Amino acid sequence: MRVLFTASTLSHIRSFHLPYLRAFREAGWTVAVACGGAQAPLPEADQVLPLPFEKKMTAPSNLRAQRQLRRFLEENPCDLICTHTSLAAFFTRRAVAGMRNRPKVVNVAHGYLFDDRTPGVKRQILLWAERLTAGQTDLLLTMNAYDLEVARRFHLGKRVAFIPGIGVDFSRLDGAAALDRKQVREELGFGAEDFVLVYAAEFSHRKSQAVLIRGLQRLPQRVKLLLPGQGELWDTCRDLALSLGLEDRVRFPGQVGDMVPLYAAADGAASASRSEGLPFNVMEAMYTGLPVVASEVKGHTDLICPEENGLLYPYGSEEGFAQAVERLLTQPGLGERLGARAREGMELYRLDRVLPQVMEYYRSALPVGAEEKTIV
Repeated sequence: MRVLFTASTLSHIRSFHLPYLRAFREAGWTVAVACGGAQAPLPEADQVLPLPFEKKMTAPSNLRAQRQLRRFLEENPCDLICTHTSLAAFFTRRAVAGMRNRPKVVNVAHGYLFDDRTPGVKRQILLWAERLTAGQTDLLLTMNAYDLEVARRFHLGKRVAFIPGIGVDFSRLDGAAALDRKQVREELGFGAEDFVLVYAAEFSHRKSQAVLIRGLQRLPQRVKLLLPGQGELWDTCRDLALSLGLEDRVRFPGQVGDMVPLYAAADGAASASRSEGLPFNVMEAMYTGLPVVASEVKGHTDLICPEENGLLYPYGSEEGFAQAVERLLTQPGLGERLGARAREGMELYRLDRVLPQVMEYYRSALPVGAEEKTIV
């Protein structure tokens, strides 16, 4: 039997789905991957099909990717397709439309790119794309309450179910407590009195790092921001920090392969995102016991219960962000209490707990007669 994973970029597959590729291969399946982005060896897959995906939905290259994928499926029949990322999921499902004996399709929604605050026309276009491909969605897996409600209301899949994300391998973060915190902070340029907030994210309009940078002006000098990541707005955010005279309070370390030292150095974590599915960066920070200050948007609200395991502030509010951080600075024991409760709650999202659940859903979508072939 053959399974195909599709995503907009290879980096998405490498970051989130290697345990699932290995699980299928260990069960004797042939594993194929079709994705865009920079290509590199992928030992967990038997086949890798590069596709010319571009972020802009209307880019002509996306239609070429759809045709290439259709041709690949005709030449390499698959039993199951697991789609990831909104762009790739749309064109994958368009590629199988009208196929005879088409594969069963499971779409994992990592977070719809719209919510109730999205401007009407944009929201309708994005929702239309999901409704157009609902007929090719045998099973839709959502990972936050808002997306689940939307999927059920608009019948965006033949079956709709909820999963607690795709699982996080928290074991790689266990070394944070063993690091010399003082030494790590010194290496990063932070003093003993500094209060360091970390926000690991792609620099994009959706991630909204500028809100935190501007909000920093409202906070004491000892509050610092650590912003690892890359993206199209990296230069813009760095220039913003310079223009506001905050170059000594905001660090831009670029892409970071090992976040453990940064979590060890931090006193808290932040997020200013416009919307999320179920964010790995927030879950990782919560697992390490950091109090999280996050925008009140879908994905964040699924993880954070205000006053219990973190703090939320209105999306886009520099003042709201600053007020939440001020509470961590002035209320003794608040950060420690929130961080401890956050750590406890992350047990639900461990990879070893979530992977069997997701694999069982994949199994349930198989063609009739194939169910006896275990993939767990």
